[in-house]
Parts: sequence; C-alpha cells; structure tokens
Amino acid sequence: MACPLLVLAAYDAGRVMEAAALRGPRVAEQALALVQQIERSGTQDELQRLKDINDFFNRRVNFREDAATWGLADYWASPLESLERRAGDCEDYAIAKYFSLAAAGVPTARLRMVYVRARMQGQSLAHMVLAYHAEPGAEPLILDNLRPEVLPASQRPDLTPVFSFNTEGLWQGVGQVTAGDPLARLSLWRDLVAKVRSEGFL
Repeated sequence: MACPLLVLAAYDAGRVMEAAALRGPRVAEQALALVQQIERSGTQDELQRLKDINDFFNRRVNFREDAATWGLADYWASPLESLERRAGDCEDYAIAKYFSLAAAGVPTARLRMVYVRARMQGQSLAHMVLAYHAEPGAEPLILDNLRPEVLPASQRPDLTPVFSFNTEGLWQGVGQVTAGDPLARLSLWRDLVAKVRSEGFL
C-alpha cells in the first residue's frame, strides 16, 4: 500500500528551483536544465522518456564512490545533491532517474530500484540499477550507469537481481511477491524520500 504522504505530494518545478537556488547559481543552472528536460520528456512516449532521463544523468554525473564524495561509506543523494557534486555512485544514478521519470509522468508502479550482483572483470559486485516494467510481469528495461543504452533485462546477463523497491513496495528480486514496506525496512530510502520531498520532487 502506498504511503499516504506520497499520494498527497507531487512534483513541483518551482520548489525544485527554489531548493537548487539555495545551493548556489551553478546548481540552479543544472536544476533548470533538469526541469526543462522533465518538461520535454513529459510530452514524449515513455520509452523516449527513459532514454532522455537516462542520458541526462549519465552525461552530467561522474561515477565516484560515496567515501570520496561524501566522506561516508554509504550515502543516498537526492537528484540536486548529485547535480551539485556532479558525482555519484550507482544508487545515486538510479535515484535521480527514478524521481525525474516520476516527475515526467511515468507511474512509480512501473519503476523499481533494483539491487543486483554485477559481474565485472571476473568479480561479483553489489550494484544498483533502475528497472522499468511497461506492465506487471513484463520483461523490465534496465537503466544503468555502467551501460549507456536502455536495454531489456535479457540483454544484461551480467546482472543478477537480489531485491527491488520503489515508493510503493519492496520485493524479493524483481517479482510480484511483496517483502514489506520499504520506508520501514530501508532507513536510507526513508531519509532520502523525506529529502526529495522537501526539494519538490514528490
């Protein structure tokens, strides 16, 4: 069941710009580009929205570990924080794309953050991607900072799903069986949702 606060809240471009202005003119410039991209994407079909928002953040945010960016082992940044630092790790890319696509009109029920094991150079590493399901049970499309193109999950055999979540639920793997309330189970997600709401994305 969706959290009532999330149902009542909505994307507000004006609040996004106000929050960005408090971070300085450089962040306001980045936020304006994002707001304009969200407006353009809102007029496109959903597949084009996925491609445009995926490209926006893959181009503007450089991969960097949280320890280097924030001095913390794990920190989930809001879209504005990622744009301010021009850096983020895999969670930050997925977060920024999730909330920007939701702002552009993609139903959050079709979007899930997915923790995966990614096979890279002979190693299995913890990683996060954003998955888009056109309808329940459909093969998801994967938005990832490791690969620039939006690809069906079947074309990403390097990724093994562990669990997935969004603002509406938490699931084992990418299936339909719920594993609880993500706001209760994931403290980083709960803190992030509050922060993103204050910035106007929810």
